[in-house]
Amino acid sequence: MELLLLAALSSVLALSLIFLLFRHKLSSGPKLPPGSFGWPVLGETVEFLFGKPEKFVGDRMRKYSSSVFKTNILGEKVAVFCGPAGNKFIFSNEQKLVTEWRPHSMQKLMRSYEAKSPPPPPINPNESKTKVLRQPGFLKPEALSRFMEQMDSTTQQHMEFHWEGHSKVLVFPLSKNYTLSLASKFFLGLNEHDRITRLAKEFDDVSLGLHSIPWKIPGTIFYNASQGATEIRKELLSVIREKKEALASGARSQDILTYMVAAADPATGRMMPDVEIADKMMGLLTAGYNTVASAITFLMKFVAERPDIYNKILAEQVEIKKSKNPGEPLVWEDIQKMKYSWNVTSEVLRLTPPLQGTFREAMTDITYEGYTIPKGWKIYWTVSTTNKDPTYFPDPETFDPARYEEGNAALPPYTYVPFGGGPRLCPGKEYARLAILTFLHNVVNRFKWELVDPKEKIVEDMIPTPSKGLPVRLLPHPA
Repeated sequence: MELLLLAALSSVLALSLIFLLFRHKLSSGPKLPPGSFGWPVLGETVEFLFGKPEKFVGDRMRKYSSSVFKTNILGEKVAVFCGPAGNKFIFSNEQKLVTEWRPHSMQKLMRSYEAKSPPPPPINPNESKTKVLRQPGFLKPEALSRFMEQMDSTTQQHMEFHWEGHSKVLVFPLSKNYTLSLASKFFLGLNEHDRITRLAKEFDDVSLGLHSIPWKIPGTIFYNASQGATEIRKELLSVIREKKEALASGARSQDILTYMVAAADPATGRMMPDVEIADKMMGLLTAGYNTVASAITFLMKFVAERPDIYNKILAEQVEIKKSKNPGEPLVWEDIQKMKYSWNVTSEVLRLTPPLQGTFREAMTDITYEGYTIPKGWKIYWTVSTTNKDPTYFPDPETFDPARYEEGNAALPPYTYVPFGGGPRLCPGKEYARLAILTFLHNVVNRFKWELVDPKEKIVEDMIPTPSKGLPVRLLPHPA
C-alpha cells in the first residue's frame, strides 16, 4: 500500500515538474499578440471565409487588441495589423520586414504544371503580377491615355448590346461582362466579343476559390475553382499560340500579352514558357475583373438610392458630353474633369471595398506594439479597421461624397486605403478609375434607374455581392 502511495506521489510530482517547466518555457518565449488560434487544423478559417470579414476583424479588435491580434487562418499563424498605424507599418516595411505572401489556394490555382511537359524553371517566390505590369509601363498615364478611345468604344458597344432596349437589367452580371471584355482587350489584345467573356462563370469560380480551403474534392469551392482555372488556361494557351504566330508573321500590337510573349528575361535571357504566361495572364484578368465589377455594381446601387447625387453626376457628365463633337470619344483630359463622379466612387469604395485586404509574410522576427511576430508568420492588413472608424470618417454609415471635396480637411494618412499603399500600391488603380468613370459617363448619359428590390441582401464575403445580381429598372433619360 505504501509503495503504491509513494508511486502515486512520485507521478504527481513528476507531472507537476513537467507542467512547471512547460509553463516556464512558454513564459520565457516571445510575447505574442493576444488572440486565439481557434480549432485544431482549421483554426479560425471558417469564421474568416464564411462570415462578414469586417465583423471577423472588429470582434477580435474589441476582444483582444485594437492594434494587433493573432489568429490561425488558411493553415497559417497570422498577425492581423489594425488601424492607420498598422497600415503605415506594413506599407513602410515592404521588402524590409515583410514580403508578399499568397494563400495556398491562390498559389495552387495560379501556378500550373502540365503533366505532359516539365514545369517552368523555378522563379522568385516573391515575384508577382505587379512586376509584369510595372516594368513595361502599361499602366502609366501615357499608356492608358492611348487606350482611352478603345475603352470608350467598348463601353458604348456594351451599352448598345446589353442595356439599350431593355426595361430591366441585372447590374452585377453585366458589370462582370463589361470588365472582362475590357480586360481581355487591354491585357490580351483580343477583339472577339465573347472569346473570354463566355468564361465568366469559370472566372467567378476562380475568384471565389482564391481564398478557400485547398481541398480538391468534388463539390468544394476549391475543386470548382480548379476546374474553372483549367478551362481558362486552355483558352489562354490557345490565344498565346495565335499571338506567337502573328508575331512570327510580322504583326505587332500594343498589349501586355504581346510584351510577355516577345520579351526575354534580362537576367537569364530565357523566354517565358507558355504555361507561365498563361498563369500570369489568368492572374491579371482575375484581378481586373471582379473587383472593378463590384465597384461599378455598388456605384449603381448607391446612386439609385440618392437622386440628388444622380443629378449632380448627370450635370457633370452632360457638360463633358457637350464639350465634345458628336461621336468624339472620351480622352484623358475628360476623365480628369470628373471630380464629383470620382468623389462618389471613392465613397462607394469606402463603404463596400471590393478588396478586403491582403497577406504579407514576416521576413524576420518583428517587434510591434510590444509584441513579437515571429519570422515566417503571416501578416494580414484589412481596410475594415479604418474605413468605418468614426474617428476618421464621422457618421461612417452615411454615404457622403463631400468627404473628398477640396477645401474639406484632408483625411489622415493610411486611413483610406482601398488600393493599399506604399511600394505595393495597387498598380491597377488608374486603370480601375478609367474603367469605372468611362462606364459611369456612358450609363448616366443614357439612363436613369431605380432598384427593383431596395432591400436586396448583400452577401459580404471576401468580395461583397448582391444576392440577386442587383436588378434595376431603366427609366427614360431626364435630359
